[in-house]
Amino acid sequence: MVFKKKSDQNAEVNSSGENAIANKEIEGLSQGQIVRRRFFRHRAAVFSLGVITFIVVFVFTALDFRFLGIWHVKGWWKWSPEDLPELRFGDCPNDTVGCPTISLLPKALGGNGIGLGDHPFGQDDIGRDFFSLVMKGTQRSLSVMVVIGFLGGTIGTVIGSISGYYRGKVDAVLMRFTDFIITIPAIIIGSVVGYHFGNLGAIFLAFYLGLFAWTGLSRLVRGEFLTLREREFVDAARVAGASNRRIIFKHILPNAVGVIIVSVTLLLSGSILLETALSYIGFGVVEPDVSLGLLINKYQDSFTTRPWLFWYPGLFIISIALSINFIGDGLRDAFDPRQRRRISKKERQESASARKLAQAND
Repeated sequence: MVFKKKSDQNAEVNSSGENAIANKEIEGLSQGQIVRRRFFRHRAAVFSLGVITFIVVFVFTALDFRFLGIWHVKGWWKWSPEDLPELRFGDCPNDTVGCPTISLLPKALGGNGIGLGDHPFGQDDIGRDFFSLVMKGTQRSLSVMVVIGFLGGTIGTVIGSISGYYRGKVDAVLMRFTDFIITIPAIIIGSVVGYHFGNLGAIFLAFYLGLFAWTGLSRLVRGEFLTLREREFVDAARVAGASNRRIIFKHILPNAVGVIIVSVTLLLSGSILLETALSYIGFGVVEPDVSLGLLINKYQDSFTTRPWLFWYPGLFIISIALSINFIGDGLRDAFDPRQRRRISKKERQESASARKLAQAND
């Protein structure tokens, strides 16, 4: 006869109670509803989703924006990156020029009141409004991020799916090619691509960078397919006469979508940092185009005298990268069935009371 310690018995009871609470919450819900509920419980991810949404709407409505030459958005900000207003001087601290006019301190506290002013982010050396430059640079950096994420996600998913499903020689060839690309540092690939294609514009640069951004995702998708192809529902589909194409895209791929979405989200974060790094060292977006990395590179020498020319592009880069990372973390927890949320003390007490009441009725 095997006797268990009281602590072990209590742990088993608590674990079973927590499982009962978790199972009761998802009872009758579809997979999509379960994922959505888990994601919205991740406070950092929800907050980050709000931040990135605000940044996208704010940036793309501030200035005139054209998408593929068809869709045109009229901006609400009065200056454009090409305008040359009069350079402010005289009222700036330490005899500097073009200082920011933004004010966040109310008059009741001795400030100038809350307002943006004519040049909230200041002006550059020749008088251009730096707010419009940062908005334009953020537009370009976000566009580069989306293009790289889309191309890298598509190529990585296709190659990983084919490699993991067919295995054998197909897997060997595709994975050796992937290993070859992985061995080359991303910054070197980006520098070569940026040197040859950076002058063609941000979108063309993003397109060529996207052709090399798929390697990590392809290995993750391959591993997922190697596991899923041995499952019973795939064998049932083969017996039913489904083609390989249908099995890949209709049966296996939907079950691997969690890994793909999380990986693509993290790829987006890495993409904006890659573009920033390339533009900072001079191999990314080049003038007359604008990006956040290019602004940091151009005004890095002004950090000691006019630090606002360095702060604001850096603030947007950090905000975008952190927000996307937190969103990816929330998506990972939402799609992982092994993740269990923390059960509150009140829920444990309610569950224990319900069990005692059920035992008393029996």
